[in-house]
Order: sequence, then C-alpha cells, then structure tokens
Amino acid sequence: MDFSSVTNMYADTYANAANQAADKLQNKLNGADYTKATDTELMDACKQFEAYFIEQMFKEMVKTIPSESDGSGSVNSMLDYYKDQMVQNIAEETADQNGGLGLAQMLYEQMRRNYGLDSVSGEAAAEQL
Repeated sequence: MDFSSVTNMYADTYANAANQAADKLQNKLNGADYTKATDTELMDACKQFEAYFIEQMFKEMVKTIPSESDGSGSVNSMLDYYKDQMVQNIAEETADQNGGLGLAQMLYEQMRRNYGLDSVSGEAAAEQL
C-alpha cells in the first residue's frame, strides 16, 4: 500500500500549521497602527510576541533531544505536528503565568515611549498581567 500521498498531506498540513503562528503575528504587526492603540491592545500584542518568543526557544530546546525515528513519514509528521501544538500551548501558558518572562512588560513600556502615548506608569500594564 502506498502511503506517500498521506505522508505528503500530513507534511503539508504540518508545514502550514508551523508557519501559521508566525504569519498571524506578522500580519498583526504590519497592519497595526499602535499610535491609536489602547493599553489593552498594546499589552495584548506584547504578550503575543512574548508567547511566540518562548515558543521558538522551546522548539530549539526540543531539537537538542535525540529521537529515534522508527515510524513512517506520516507518523513522524503527525508526531511533529502534535509536539509543536504542545510546545505552543506550553509557551502561551508560560507567557500568561505570573507575568511570563517580563518581556511583554518591557516591550509595552518601550512601545508607549516610542509611540509617544501618555506617560502612564507601568502599573496599568502590570495589572493586566
């Protein structure tokens, strides 16, 4: 039985899913005018960036773990897909818990300064974390 078409389908699905998060973030950043953004919108963008950054770090860490590939191409593609989904969820949870790494807060404060928004202290943003 030839599983090459199934393998190609899962490989395409995996590749699309892997690029989807990056494309979504890029589109949001390209189309956004943060000079008119509310504090909530600005902090949301910063949190999304922090989650994406953490996800990329975790994915690179996972690459350092030796793996045994005894399965077929389609099985490995599915395992990679679900592993990436798991890493993405863990990264989002890490960014949301206890203020994450603090990267979102630093980005928020820097963006407020760069866009000349009201010089409100970071307390409002810290409350959102």
